[in-house]
Amino acid sequence: MNSVFLSPNFPPNFVSFATQLRASGAVVLGLGDDPYEDLSQELRSGLTEYYRVGNMHNYDELLRALGYFTHRYGKIGHIDSHNEYWLETEARLRSDFNIPGINMEDIYKIKRKSEMKGVFKQAGLNPARGRVCRDENELRGFINAVGYPICAKPDIGVGAAKTYKLCCDEDIDFYMQDKLPQDYIVEEFIDGQIVSFDGLVDGQGVPLFTSSLRYSKGVMEAVNDDSDIYYYTVREIEPALNAAGLATVKAFDVRGRFFHFEFFVKDDGAVVPLEVNIRPPGGLTLNMFNYMFDFDCFKLWSQMVVNGVSEKRDKRPYFCMYAGRKDHIPYALNHDQVLDKFGKLIVHHERLSSVFALAIGNYGYVMRHPKLEPLIEAAEEIQRRP
Repeated sequence: MNSVFLSPNFPPNFVSFATQLRASGAVVLGLGDDPYEDLSQELRSGLTEYYRVGNMHNYDELLRALGYFTHRYGKIGHIDSHNEYWLETEARLRSDFNIPGINMEDIYKIKRKSEMKGVFKQAGLNPARGRVCRDENELRGFINAVGYPICAKPDIGVGAAKTYKLCCDEDIDFYMQDKLPQDYIVEEFIDGQIVSFDGLVDGQGVPLFTSSLRYSKGVMEAVNDDSDIYYYTVREIEPALNAAGLATVKAFDVRGRFFHFEFFVKDDGAVVPLEVNIRPPGGLTLNMFNYMFDFDCFKLWSQMVVNGVSEKRDKRPYFCMYAGRKDHIPYALNHDQVLDKFGKLIVHHERLSSVFALAIGNYGYVMRHPKLEPLIEAAEEIQRRP
C-alpha cells in the first residue's frame, strides 16, 4: 500500500503513525512544507520519501506532489494527517485521486457543527437546540426562543479558542465585536458534564477499542480563564454513553479511522450529543490509550490500514490521567519535585507544542493506576499553586 501523510511531523507524538505504518509494510510518503532536515530522525526512518512544498495551503502544489508520488510509486491507497486542520484538504485530494475514505461529499457533515445536528437526530439522539446566526437580529431571535445562557462557537473549528458563553444582553455587544469573521453556531446551554467517547474502528466500522475522557473542568473554561485542566480515561463506560457513542459511529459511517465524540451527560443520566471529530483526540491522549490498555495504538491502527485486520481490546486495566501545567503560572512543586513525589505514577512526561498551551498547558504529565483516587490527588497536587 502507498500511503501519503500530510504534515507528518505535527504533532510530534504522531510520528509513530509513520514508523508503524512502514513497519507494517506500507510505502509511507510524507508531504509537508517544513525542510527535510527539520524532521526528526525517527520520522525520517519512517518515511520512504518526503516531498516538500512551498505552501501547504497551495492546492496546486499538493496536486503536483500526489501526481509525482503516483507516477513514481503507483496508485495512492491511503492519505491522512490525523489532524482536524487538514481534514478538508485530505477529502479534496481523495476525491481528485479516487482514494478511499472521507471525500468532499462527506466532509461538511463532519466539519460543520450545524450539519452534525441532523445526523445526530438520524441516530435517535437529541442534540442541543442551535442555529447559525449571522447578525444580531438572528442572535436575539434565538435567545428569545431558548433563553439565557447560550454558547457561541465557530461552526467550523476545533478547540475552545474564540468561544463564548452569553449570559445577558450586555454580553452580546462584546461577542459581536470580538468574534471571528466567520459563521458561528449558537446553542442553548446544557447543564451537564462534558465527556468524550473515543476509539478506533476498522474498515467495516467495528470498534477495535473504545475509551472515554472525563475533565476537571470545561476546555472552554480553561482557555477563557487561562487556568489548568486535568483529564482522565475511565475503566468502564456507562451503558447509555456507550450506546450513544456506537450509534454516532454508525450514523456518521465512520470507517477505518480514529474518532473523538463529545457529549453532555446530565444529572439524570441523559446523554446529549455535542459534536464529532473524525480524528484522534489531541494532546497526549493517544499515549494515554497506550498506557491504559498496555498496547500500541499506532501499531494497532497501522495493521488495520495495511492488512485490514487488527486485534480488538475490550479490557481497560488502568485509569490514565493527564495533568498539564503552563509556563507562566507558578506552582508549589517544581518539575523535579513532581517527579520525585509521583514518579511511581508517572509513565510519560514531555513539553508540548505551544499550539496546545492555552487549553492543556505547555508541559504534560501522564500517570496511570488501577484506582482513580491516587491519580486525582496527584493531578491536583501537580497543579497546586503556592
